Amino acid sequence: METLPALNYLAFFLVFAGVFAVMALGLNLQWGFTGLFNVGVAGFVAIGAYASALLTGPPEPGRLGGFGLPILAGWVGAMAASGAAAFVVGVAALRLREDYLAITTFGIAVVIQLVALNAQGLTGGPFGIQSIPKPFAEALGTGLAWNLAYLALVAAVLAAAWIGLERLVASPWGRVLRAIREDEAAAASLGKRAAAFRLQSFVLGCMLMGLGGALYAHFVGYIAPEDFLPILTFQVWAMLIVGGSGNNAGAVLGAVLVWAIWSVSGGLIREVLPAAEQARGAALQVVLIGVMIAAILVLRPRGLLGERARVSRHAGE
Repeated sequence: METLPALNYLAFFLVFAGVFAVMALGLNLQWGFTGLFNVGVAGFVAIGAYASALLTGPPEPGRLGGFGLPILAGWVGAMAASGAAAFVVGVAALRLREDYLAITTFGIAVVIQLVALNAQGLTGGPFGIQSIPKPFAEALGTGLAWNLAYLALVAAVLAAAWIGLERLVASPWGRVLRAIREDEAAAASLGKRAAAFRLQSFVLGCMLMGLGGALYAHFVGYIAPEDFLPILTFQVWAMLIVGGSGNNAGAVLGAVLVWAIWSVSGGLIREVLPAAEQARGAALQVVLIGVMIAAILVLRPRGLLGERARVSRHAGE
C-alpha cells in the first residue's frame, strides 16, 4: 500500500516535468537553434493556458468564454492564440537584437501578467479561472489512475513535439536557422530572408509554450495570474541551460533535472523551516538553481548534452 502514494507522486512529478519539457523545446527552437533571446516565456505560457481554459471551461456569470469545447480544441486554440500573439510581437520586436530583444519580451510578459490580474471579465482577475475540465476525469476520477492517464497523454504530446522538431531542425529550414544564429549577415548574403526565418522560429516556439500552458491548466484544473510570474521564465531558461541548448534531448533532460531539484528543495524547505520563514526560505530554491547553472557553465559550457555536430550528407562529395 505504501507504494501507491509514491507512484502517485512520481506520476505527478513526471507530468510537470513533461509540461516544462514542452516549454523548453519551444525555447530551444528560439534560442538554441536561432539565437533569439526570449525572456517572455511566462507570458506566452499564460496566453495558452487562459485560451484553453476559456474555450473548454463551463460558462461563468460575469466572465467571457466558457464555450465548453472539447479539450483538444482548447489545446489547438492555445497554440493558435500564442502563435498569433507571437506574430504580433515578433513583427516589431525581432528587429531588435540580443539584450534589447530580451528587455522587450520581458516587458511584454509583465504586461500579459498584469492584464491577467486586472481583466476580471476575461481572466477572472486575481481569482483566476476554476473548473477547468480534466480529460478522462469522469471515467477515472482524480486519483492515481487519472494521473497515469494524463502522464501518458503528456508523454505522447512531448514525443510528438520532439520528433517534429528533430525533423524540422534537420531539414534545410533548420540549417538556415543555424546559419542565421551563427552569422545573420552571411545567411542574408546567400539570399535567405533572415527576418522571415526568425519570425517563423519565434512563432513556432511560442506555440509550444502556449501548448505547455494548456497542458498545465488542464492538469491542475485552476489557473491564476501568480502561476505565470517571471520565475517561470527563469525555470525554463535554467532547464535549457543545464540540459544544453541546441539539442532537443538536452532540453528534455534539463527539464527533468531542474524540476527534480526544484521539487526536492521545496520539500526540504517546508520540512526544515518554520512556517513563518518558508516564504523567505523559498529564495533558496533560486539560489540553488543559480549555483547549479554556474557550475554547469564552468564544467560543461554547452550543458549536459550540448549541441551535436551535424555532418551534411554531401560532405566529402
